[in-house]
Amino acid sequence: MRSSNASHTSLRDAQRRVYWTDQPGQASPRRAVEANISCDLLVVGGGYTGLWAALQALERDPGRQVVVIESEHVGFGASSRNGGFCDASITHGLSNGIAHFGTEIEQLVLLGRENYAGLVESLDRYEIDADFEAVGQLSVATQAWQLAGLREQHEQFVEHGEQSTLLDRDEVRAEVASPSYLGGVWQHSNIGLVDPAKLCTGLAKTVEGLGATIYHNTAASAIANDGAGVSVTTQRGTVRAAKVVLATNAFRGLVPAIRRRVVPVWDYVLVSEPLTSGQMASIGWANRQGLSDAANLFHYFRLTADNRILWGGYDAIYHVGSRADIARYEQRDATFNLLATQFFAMFPQLDGLRFSHRWGGPIGTTSRFCVTFGTAYAGKVAFAVGYTGLGVGASRFGARVGLDLLDQPNSELRTLDFVRSAPFPFPPEPLRSLGIQLTRRAIARSDASEGRVGVWLKLLDRFGIGFDS
Repeated sequence: MRSSNASHTSLRDAQRRVYWTDQPGQASPRRAVEANISCDLLVVGGGYTGLWAALQALERDPGRQVVVIESEHVGFGASSRNGGFCDASITHGLSNGIAHFGTEIEQLVLLGRENYAGLVESLDRYEIDADFEAVGQLSVATQAWQLAGLREQHEQFVEHGEQSTLLDRDEVRAEVASPSYLGGVWQHSNIGLVDPAKLCTGLAKTVEGLGATIYHNTAASAIANDGAGVSVTTQRGTVRAAKVVLATNAFRGLVPAIRRRVVPVWDYVLVSEPLTSGQMASIGWANRQGLSDAANLFHYFRLTADNRILWGGYDAIYHVGSRADIARYEQRDATFNLLATQFFAMFPQLDGLRFSHRWGGPIGTTSRFCVTFGTAYAGKVAFAVGYTGLGVGASRFGARVGLDLLDQPNSELRTLDFVRSAPFPFPPEPLRSLGIQLTRRAIARSDASEGRVGVWLKLLDRFGIGFDS
């Protein structure tokens, strides 16, 4: 076993930076709040949810005074650290939606597709260059026991109107060549890939062009009632607003409901150097789909615009106390070594390839593995948080719901159980950490025993609590 302190050969030259933001033109600096200010709508958080909330608020009311505050810079958190998988599902996948919202799933599927189409239309209308590719996603089985689950997934896709192809071993290897692949499901419709940082940058420039003001290096530390509105305290000034959208996702929420429902789980990612033409020929991948394997502890991987391979997932980590300190936890040698070893086991023909970038970031997750909504301060504050790694597309819908909770008392979205209900809350520490670690070990045992589900996972399922990496 390789020591966690010794770097895998492929990692020797890897930059300890996010590949997406290590490119020209990202995260232009903006000033911080330095005095008391006021606005009609304050958005706390400069990631996808916050930027989509600002954009849709201004589309609804161009005269609205909108302010976005961000503790670091636009896209600093998960919004620029993810793999760029843009899925129409707003329920963290169709299977998860069926499991938790079966009676509403048809409506939620339609809402997700409408949201996805709206996202693509917004990219076109506002000329946001996010390197969008409508290439679909390929889920692959690397163990025989996973084939039945992929078949069920394919049947669910077909039943709910998705374009899906079930692939046998030879067919899936013809798409992407790996000796590990035993079968696959290719979802052709309603899922694509983006450059996450370019999407953030484009959204930020768009909302500023529509009249919003974005402040960087402005952390919100407290919120309170302030007459007809609310006031949010920052380090150098107070922002008074008629209404507030909280879009903090994995980071500590300003209201207790967020802190009960959302925990940060750390995800780690590698990006390779660009593949040569010979290396590309050795793996195929001509259709450029996003990929994931079908284990519970799974990897996700894709090609970038310049034919690097992004490879992440599997080793999800929780830190006691729900810590989301990126400076402290962004790098984890043991996980990067594990990911590198697993990468070359899947693609042995790429032996000798080097990784150029390595990073990590917190994913805001809930016990039902999808976004949760709510209000506070007599309806003057709304939140949409906890996308559990599939927020690239769903965040636009989350922002829409947040605005409806503030502005639209008769909105049909507010009647959905998906919006009204809350996920099972996480217990306080130390039970929180103990439960998460028990679940993590139980998932690993399930993968090691051909998918058999033990007592602990069955108990979680009985209470409607999701489990995944």
